[in-house]
Amino acid sequence: MAIVAAKNSKLNKRLVVMLAVGFIFCNALIAQKEPQYTQYMYNIGSFNPGYVASTETAEIIGLYRAQWISLPGAPKTIRFGTNIPFSNEKMGMGFNVVSDQLGPSTQTFIDLAYAYQFNISENAKLSFGMDVGGALLNIDFSKGTFENPGEPILNRETIQEFYPTIGAGLFLYGIDTWYLGASIPNFLGESVYDQDTAMVIEDKMQLNFIGGYVFEFSESLKFKPAFLINYIGGAPLNTNLSANFLINDQFTLGASYRFGNAVSGLAGFQLGGGTFMGYSYDYNTNGLGQFNSGSHEFILKFYLGKGGNGSNKKSNNRKLKGKPKQIDSPRFF
Repeated sequence: MAIVAAKNSKLNKRLVVMLAVGFIFCNALIAQKEPQYTQYMYNIGSFNPGYVASTETAEIIGLYRAQWISLPGAPKTIRFGTNIPFSNEKMGMGFNVVSDQLGPSTQTFIDLAYAYQFNISENAKLSFGMDVGGALLNIDFSKGTFENPGEPILNRETIQEFYPTIGAGLFLYGIDTWYLGASIPNFLGESVYDQDTAMVIEDKMQLNFIGGYVFEFSESLKFKPAFLINYIGGAPLNTNLSANFLINDQFTLGASYRFGNAVSGLAGFQLGGGTFMGYSYDYNTNGLGQFNSGSHEFILKFYLGKGGNGSNKKSNNRKLKGKPKQIDSPRFF
């Protein structure tokens, strides 16, 4: 009897995991259309093209995220991006390649961004950006077992579709201490899919709102809270709050909370001149926590050109005792 009970227990646990994976797959394709990031404060150019004109030096960013470790079919995201400001300090360009894998589906986004910024006051600027590109959707049902005879699409072994994307973003920031942003990664909705594909992914418009502020406690300690809110029609708000401490302009330690989803720890380190490495670990606070070993996210940023120390220095021509002062701008950039 004990052996039978143990087998039934294993079977029930396996069934629960399978149901959880199926639920995740069906809902994540709708509610998590854009890739999810915990270190969003270092990755703004991925979802807001208005950001690309705000950097003083060129940036190269690489990111890898493995979500819900040990859960079959869990999301994995790889991003490569660049942000390149023009010499006139008014314009910038960005380039992004993002591969987002979830279960049998992989979406690869490629886009080119352009932004123009202008002064709205002595210490604040507003940047407007647009990005144009496309996404390749690949669904390979041979990667799993899918039984749903009522859906004719599941009788197809693979699906490959390419669709265009057009996005835009606003980025308002103070030179030293704060920023606010709003963006829509893709204005094109359900009409870009054929009838079959629409049965798998419902591509609704997503809105992103981001903001952050820097409190300078001392020359060696700064406190940096930030938020990111994602909105998709018909889905709950995805709200992220984070709080980081910047120590000696080199070490970053903090925590993040995604409402109803996960709590995270963050750490970052400035590797010499021009290189930053960040890491975050998420622990699910919802029912999924018992089925996975958390989520890992790594980011590596290279700052090219003048200033390249990762602090994104901005000179605002302030003077201290008759001498120009170079101001470090410890924003989440």
